[in-house]
Amino acid sequence: MDDNKIIELYFCRDETAVKHTSEKYGNCLRALAYGIIKDHQTAEECENDTYLEAWNSIPPHEPRNYLYAFLARITRHISLDCCRKRGRLKRRAYISELSAEMEQCIPAPDDMECRIDDIVLGQAINEFLGTLSEEKRSVFIRRYWYLDSISDIARRFSLSESKVKTMLFRSRNRLRDYLEKEGYIL
Repeated sequence: MDDNKIIELYFCRDETAVKHTSEKYGNCLRALAYGIIKDHQTAEECENDTYLEAWNSIPPHEPRNYLYAFLARITRHISLDCCRKRGRLKRRAYISELSAEMEQCIPAPDDMECRIDDIVLGQAINEFLGTLSEEKRSVFIRRYWYLDSISDIARRFSLSESKVKTMLFRSRNRLRDYLEKEGYIL
């Protein structure tokens, strides 16, 4: 079913909207949650929580042109919250490792007055991602949005792990340079 029709069902408060959403995006959302949580049952719970959150968010949100991105964002946040709540130390260490990699690129002052507006920074990062080739952008997003491991990314794109590491390293450096040129001070 077309995303616009699914959104119309949400606006009409028709419960079949959830069924159609599940049929179209369920596998992808569950895979995203599993990639973060590494537990099938909890991934299914996160998927179901995503449908509830979508039900409560549409309306007022109207994600006609970006329904999957809207759902994926919800799933990602729910999954990360689940990791925090359950105290998965090993997984938390992995997320901390990824955060440390990105801290080298993205400034984050400690005082509230100096904090960069999240929306503007997000736009700058999106503009930067638009400058990357499709492969480099996909690798970057798989690593830092979907939290895929280096080995998973290497398999997905038929690359060596060292090639993936090099691509990510260079992309982070380019992001840092791009943000500095845009006036963000690291």
